[in-house]
Amino acid sequence: MNGFSTPQATTRYVAERLNADFGLYLRDTRLLAQRQSAWQHIEVFENPQFGRVMRIDGCFMTSERDEFFYHEPMVHLPAIAHSGVRSALVVGGGDGGAAEELLKLPGMERVVLAELDGEVVAMAREWLGTIHHGAFDDPRLELRLGDARRFIGQGSERFDQIVLDLTDPFGPAVELYTVEFYTACRRALNPGGVLSLHLGSPVHLPDSLARIAASVRAVFPVFRPYLQYVPLYGTLWCMAMASSTTDPAALTASEVDDRIAARGLHDLQLYNGAVHHALLAQPNFVRALLDKPARPLHSGDVLDEVRDPAELPEVVVSAAG
Repeated sequence: MNGFSTPQATTRYVAERLNADFGLYLRDTRLLAQRQSAWQHIEVFENPQFGRVMRIDGCFMTSERDEFFYHEPMVHLPAIAHSGVRSALVVGGGDGGAAEELLKLPGMERVVLAELDGEVVAMAREWLGTIHHGAFDDPRLELRLGDARRFIGQGSERFDQIVLDLTDPFGPAVELYTVEFYTACRRALNPGGVLSLHLGSPVHLPDSLARIAASVRAVFPVFRPYLQYVPLYGTLWCMAMASSTTDPAALTASEVDDRIAARGLHDLQLYNGAVHHALLAQPNFVRALLDKPARPLHSGDVLDEVRDPAELPEVVVSAAG
């Protein structure tokens, strides 16, 4: 389909496979818009539980009512660990949620949003205002459309914080989960700079998580994985912070709360000092998973566990009655 569709008030059920044996569905009560870009198929629809939902290539990306479960820990745990972030880079994150969280930080002078697909930004700008809250119009935000590998690898710019808010690691996106890309990110950080990323789920893609973690560890001396349940993803989700010197585990809960107060972050729905340490706590099965030897990803590698949804049989959900 070329161009945006008109809203349709018809009920359908849409499902996402998390692996061959596990998945979830949502009820779509109104399709607001959809577009086939040069890269992917993008939809925004309404759901009674989550409000407006963005779905890309059959994968649920973000929603109005649960985005803070993902964006707040992804941004604020590393930002609070840092002495004071003034410049940041978001790779991916075309919905604007991570950029909006970064722009809350006092002293933030510049946020660069490097997104491959401008159609994601266009859809989010029009339909997901309660997620980005006007971040795309903030004069401190610079939008760079194109390949982030080229931007980071060939550029000379440096940042205090980098947020890798990426799609799942299949197809060309795998290159953004490699030792080579993380090495380029480390070079793009200022001294004491922090990087955050998602590793995936230890529940349904444990081997892939272990390999991505091994890739980050091969580059950064400080590596701190942390866990958060994300309702829209239907599972426990693992993120991580990496740095050459900055360690989020060095802060007490009181110190985190003091920094939150000093920086005027009053509208957070999830993150606080106690949650900071709860995020960093690892259940035994995750410790065992991360302790196992795993082969880092290099350019050209693939993750066998992670499949392009287009390669899998379609899931059809039907409602009785």
